[in-house]
Amino acid sequence: MAPGRVLVIAGSDSSGGAGLEADQKVIAAHGCYAMTATTALTAQNTKGVYDIHHVPADFLRKQIDACIDDIGIDVVKTGMLASAGTIEAVVKALEDHKVKTVVVDPVMIATTGAQLLPSESLRGLRTRLLPLSTILTPNIPEARLLLADAGYGHMPIETSGDLDVIARALQELGPKWVLIKGGHCPFRSDGTVARTADENEIIVNVLCGEGQIIRIQSPYQDSRNTHGTGCSLASAIASNLAKGMDVVKAVKDGCRYVEAAIKTAPGLGGGNGPLDHFHSVQTLPFSPGHFIDYLLERPDVADVWGRFVNHPFVLAMGDGSLPLESFKGYLIQDYLYLVHFARANALSSYKAKNLKDIGASAEIVTHIFKEMSLHVEYCRGFGISREQMEAAEEKEACTAYTRYVIDIGHSEDWIALQLAMAPCLLGYGVIGKQLHEDPRSKTEGNLYWTWIQNYVAEDYTAAVTTGSELLERHALLQSPTRIEELVNIFIQATRMEIGFWDMYAHKEDVEV
Repeated sequence: MAPGRVLVIAGSDSSGGAGLEADQKVIAAHGCYAMTATTALTAQNTKGVYDIHHVPADFLRKQIDACIDDIGIDVVKTGMLASAGTIEAVVKALEDHKVKTVVVDPVMIATTGAQLLPSESLRGLRTRLLPLSTILTPNIPEARLLLADAGYGHMPIETSGDLDVIARALQELGPKWVLIKGGHCPFRSDGTVARTADENEIIVNVLCGEGQIIRIQSPYQDSRNTHGTGCSLASAIASNLAKGMDVVKAVKDGCRYVEAAIKTAPGLGGGNGPLDHFHSVQTLPFSPGHFIDYLLERPDVADVWGRFVNHPFVLAMGDGSLPLESFKGYLIQDYLYLVHFARANALSSYKAKNLKDIGASAEIVTHIFKEMSLHVEYCRGFGISREQMEAAEEKEACTAYTRYVIDIGHSEDWIALQLAMAPCLLGYGVIGKQLHEDPRSKTEGNLYWTWIQNYVAEDYTAAVTTGSELLERHALLQSPTRIEELVNIFIQATRMEIGFWDMYAHKEDVEV
């Protein structure tokens, strides 16, 4: 299969951290083929831009034509355009070649503060190029410059919601989608703007298009290594689009890529250092810290996962329509299941190779004890004693599921056991959050609402966090082949979870 083809029309960065040099690294890291049309040469490094040499517009056009006429393109990404003449040449080329997918990074100011687009060229960028854009990716200063040129007044930012207003205003200038990059304006965790460095907690990027506003949030990183982040994000999005992703997924994956690239930056230079563009070139299909995102978004997982977390039994708990006898039967079988789940986590501690992982699995066991005590309290309220629960016969679905997990623990390695247990740990967290936030859920007079709240409580979310961190840390150590094997274990365990819900999804199946 041929790689996605991305033509980058931008300036060169002699230090390699931004511009065409960064673009090519990003595109290669995404498995795509990079081509370039150089608009300008810069003498720069991590500390500043010292000079700019403009490439004549007619020669730029020859570069563009040479690439498109021979190799062809799937996506064009523009960066530093440097002058009004360059902008006009680019617009004419895009129109002549009928380019359908264009990612516009409106480079105006370098990370170091140097001006890269003369103010007199701004109008041409706004009126000529933006209407051809599939997606526009300005940072906040660039967004404000574009809006000011269009006659908008100052748009203050007090909360992350103010970024939505800016994004919508920019979309009115012509691009199909707008991504406001929020790195220049960190927020506190409550979504209000950070006033001091100590308050910097999150970064919010806002994607606007097709009537949608999508916020992509990440933890704030106190790093000097941000040279070329805008170039890198736009090229990551362009690469993802060239591979056939839709815009929303292309942007989300691009943001994750840059987040990891900052986190793993090599620390080069004495100023704003470059990113680690090759943090994932071990051919793993996910970015560091996002294995679970990748896992749940895979088509072969998404279907079975959706049937699990949206099972009729689950939805009936949310709206309060689940027959009480079904819930009683479920509580007893789930209590018996948790006994074996605790055993599996204890086995996980035994199989772990370091104290950190031993402790993490042991910590999960303590969370299981708390969860089991809640089962006992509920059943006591229904007139069912602990002794009756422990004396109950395991149903076939319970036995099949628990023995599958234990068998994986004995026959396979530590990470395989984690994947076998993951649907239970992650799923209940997802279901609890989903039902808790669903406006269709019944809160007043719902016998099961307190039960639902247990799975959004701090104790359980802490267990999910612990288990997730284990998975994320060890997934990075696996080969692509092993990842596929682990995914299959996860799918089978999720099917077992569905079978567990099936026991009590229908009233006629109840037998306590």
